[in-house]
Amino acid sequence: MREGSLEAPVRHPLAWQNPDFTDRAKVEAECERVFDICHGCRRCFNLCDSFPRLFDLIDNSPSGELEGVAKSDYKQVVDACTLCDMCFMTKCPYVPPHEFNIDFPHLMLRYRAMERKEGQLSFAERQLIETDRNGKLGGMVAPIANWVTDRGNALTRPLMEKVAGIDKEAALPKFHGRTFVMRAKREKAEPNAAAPAFGKRKAALYATCFCNYNNPGIGEATRAVLAHNGVETEVVYPGCCGMPQLEHANLERVARDARRIAAELCEWIDKGYDIIALVPSCALMLKFEWPLVVPDDAAVKRLSQATFDIAEYIVDIAKKEGLAPGLRPLEGGITVHAACHARAQNMGAKAAEMLRLIPDTRVALIERCSGHGGSWGVFKGNFETALKVGKPVARQAVKNGTKHVASECPLAGMHIVQGIEKLGEGPAPSYAPHPIELMAKAWGLQ
Repeated sequence: MREGSLEAPVRHPLAWQNPDFTDRAKVEAECERVFDICHGCRRCFNLCDSFPRLFDLIDNSPSGELEGVAKSDYKQVVDACTLCDMCFMTKCPYVPPHEFNIDFPHLMLRYRAMERKEGQLSFAERQLIETDRNGKLGGMVAPIANWVTDRGNALTRPLMEKVAGIDKEAALPKFHGRTFVMRAKREKAEPNAAAPAFGKRKAALYATCFCNYNNPGIGEATRAVLAHNGVETEVVYPGCCGMPQLEHANLERVARDARRIAAELCEWIDKGYDIIALVPSCALMLKFEWPLVVPDDAAVKRLSQATFDIAEYIVDIAKKEGLAPGLRPLEGGITVHAACHARAQNMGAKAAEMLRLIPDTRVALIERCSGHGGSWGVFKGNFETALKVGKPVARQAVKNGTKHVASECPLAGMHIVQGIEKLGEGPAPSYAPHPIELMAKAWGLQ
């Protein structure tokens, strides 16, 4: 055994179909094993709220050891995990191939799968993660839906908190009546005679539920930047990647959707298209999580090898063909937050690398969790903790003093804006753009 995780980390497929995976006695025994190792290490004390909760439970127990913690209290640790993967990717010295075989996020996922089997997932949680259904319904009545969900609405938001458990102070995404897919179809029907000539590259943009229903502007900026650089694009959206379902351990649903969506996206690969995911969480699912949930599916494996994060793709163009001329400096500089699920792709800080291609523009990088954690951060009881975890990010963004504050994760961006507001140390930006939107701005495309 070599100490310190000197080899590259390896993740094992999830044995979610094995009855032992959701057997409470076996799950709690594995938690006990892992938690005891974590107690002896404590390297992850400052990553998220899971580890402080675990260490407080141990330190406040009669024995000061894990044996003094009731197994029923393990749930407190599990509930605080946002599946950001940062403990696995950046901190833990005992990840595989180390013989301790620690994969803390996937253990939390296993615990939630056990809870799901036991029927412990709330009705509100089950409804919130139906992103495609919610996006379609919200888009049909977008003005009303956005009025209802606006955090300044003193009539509806307290009611939402009481009924659905969504904190009345948490900012929620807006809905759009015209989705990204709809806009792309309209643009295709009304071609622009001044469009640039396309080169050899072709890319199918996996729209993602967030860009499709909640922020089509990210997709439009992506198409504009790629077209400006001679890349032919198509917009495809077979359905949600399943990250919200993964967060709540609906692994059967994730597996089913992964097989279906991968089969459709592989048809584009057959036509010579690269696959680009517009949100880091979705890229992570296609690249890494799906192959661990359905390791026997050839289409899923092939898709994982053909998928790019959008910033990763632009940097690849810059290195291999060179970017189109005309990038102009962005006055005031940029603070860019590296989303946890971008970091978990193990590709380097591609968003910062991309933005540094803009001439004469200062780019400051923040590599720390925003605290939002997908759907986790909007619930009552989690929102204040999410702000606490993300406070160092907000503080650093203010300290950097840049005009633009961007994040690869749109939800993290919204949360950082709220964190800056809470600090009260100066005006907060009204919007934290995706880095690709700033690239479009630097080319004068927006």
